[in-house]
Amino acid sequence: MRRGLPAAVAAIALAATATAAGGAVYVVTAAPRTPAPEDDGTAAPGHGAKDGPVTTIVPSTEQPAALKRVVDPDFLVVADDPVTAAKLRKVRRVERVRDVITADAGAVQLQGGRVNMFAVDPSAFRAWTPPGTAKDDGLWNALAQGRFVVTDQVQQQFGLRESMQYPVTGRTQLFVTMGGSGPLGLPGINVLVGRETGDRIGLIHDLALLVNAPGADLTRLGSRLRKLVGAHSQVIDLHQSATPQKGQQPAQRPRTSAGRPGTYLALYQQSAHLCPGLSWTVLAAIGQIESDHGRNTGPSSAGALGPMQFMPATWRSYGVDGDGDGKADIMNPYDAVPAAAKYLCAGGAGRGGAALSRAIWAYNHSQAYVNNVLSLSQAYARRYS
Repeated sequence: MRRGLPAAVAAIALAATATAAGGAVYVVTAAPRTPAPEDDGTAAPGHGAKDGPVTTIVPSTEQPAALKRVVDPDFLVVADDPVTAAKLRKVRRVERVRDVITADAGAVQLQGGRVNMFAVDPSAFRAWTPPGTAKDDGLWNALAQGRFVVTDQVQQQFGLRESMQYPVTGRTQLFVTMGGSGPLGLPGINVLVGRETGDRIGLIHDLALLVNAPGADLTRLGSRLRKLVGAHSQVIDLHQSATPQKGQQPAQRPRTSAGRPGTYLALYQQSAHLCPGLSWTVLAAIGQIESDHGRNTGPSSAGALGPMQFMPATWRSYGVDGDGDGKADIMNPYDAVPAAAKYLCAGGAGRGGAALSRAIWAYNHSQAYVNNVLSLSQAYARRYS
């Protein structure tokens, strides 16, 4: 079910979307330009996007400051509008708030796919990332030198290679060198660049905050932050959004009611039984790649929808009423996940081996996609075994 991806970004903004649980998480969305008939929204090397010039980032020899401490972020706040100095001062004065840092943010195209990007000061921001990442001088040197850094998942998904140059398209298109990968610890944020690079791409200044507040009542603090920054701001408790460890479930939860799974993990496990021989870990891998377990349900520019990103035409053939409410809803995880199991099973996924690979390929016509699904599936199997 290979889908088209958004055209080059003409304007970068953030929008809120409701999760399946009814709570809100943020997604970075882009207002696409309308491409000319011969323009597929990308630009070949040496040719600019039609709505902006192409620029190549020339690496500098600047070095970031050495890591002196590690800060544990409690909240990621993404505003509708840039956070003013006055609002920032109010946040800093909130009881228990010890540290606050801002970042520029937006959605960009990288290798034909949409990714969420933060532009940061590497000397200051490194302290807010997971300890192993914070201590990796190579990553922060790369940012200081005008390169970009991605999560390990994005590197695998797009087949990125360190020291290779790639077009990054925002308001303008820049050719930027990949500087490395590692866990960033920020749900939904796939790519980091330095402030100067982000400015040239067109990210929105000071659109996001990280807040550290040791000992704070997180529920009260979250409400307070939303009031101070803006009623429509997205306030993400990073303790609840942490990467699942062995024995935990993926962070995002589908709606719950009697007799239905209360987590995506349980839903993947239940749905896999519809296809004897299919491991639930394959469904989990696809769910992570397609929507990050329901965090970004589309539509894509080609019209794919829902947590498992079905095209409506495919849904008409394979959609199911998984929760017995009388309708097959492409946006409902209780329908979409078992429908994905049904679709994979029709392609022979239950037989495993080469048949499984062919079924995944039918889901998305890309060998890189097949490899990513199988790799993530194995990672889930190791984590939950």
